[in-house]
Amino acid sequence: MKILAFESSAVSASVALIEEERLVAQSFQNCGLTHSRTLLPMAEDLLANCGVSLDEIDAIAVAHGPGSFTGVRIGVATVKGLALGADKPCVGVSTLEAMAWGARALGGPLCCVMDARAGQVYNALFTAENGAPRRLCGDRALRLADLGEEIGEAPYFLVGDGADLCYNTLKERCPGLRLAPPELRYPTGFGVAAAALPLLKAGQTCTPQALDAFYLRRPQAERERLKRLSGQQ
Repeated sequence: MKILAFESSAVSASVALIEEERLVAQSFQNCGLTHSRTLLPMAEDLLANCGVSLDEIDAIAVAHGPGSFTGVRIGVATVKGLALGADKPCVGVSTLEAMAWGARALGGPLCCVMDARAGQVYNALFTAENGAPRRLCGDRALRLADLGEEIGEAPYFLVGDGADLCYNTLKERCPGLRLAPPELRYPTGFGVAAAALPLLKAGQTCTPQALDAFYLRRPQAERERLKRLSGQQ
């Protein structure tokens, strides 16, 4: 089975191609350019360099959230468009779970975190066992202070774009925290593909029309609008 996978939930962007569990190719950028400019050309170049056409792909996967509202929307829209044109099934996976799959070689407890602003993070806890991550909790948005209270002194590798923020804020309170190596810290297309593979094998795919973004909070602009409206009442 071949999976083309996209990750654009945070600042970095990545596209990967796997065949079964083998990574065929991956493109990763963390240069600050907008995903609307980089994501589709990355996929086109990757497929061309591999000599693989979309017709040969079994499914297209994407990290559908949580994450940056704009980044998640771009990733989901890109995959919907490609899948519709090529008549391919889609697999949407949790951004946090994709991080855990990408960092599973670290073994042991993994704390996947994304900066959600306003003193909060998007978070999920995993433990890597027998080559695969196992969830310890669902995806959630919570205050850093609450995460620190839950973790305590337990050992965890920090993974994700919120890893540095989490470590710098909680290292005194949570002495068991360790930063994952940079090459395993950021979300990647390979992590998305690895998370999608068991779902594809289990037949847990969706049509392009049914693929949707997954958000844990309202967009900031909507939260500000609701705050203004509540202040007028």
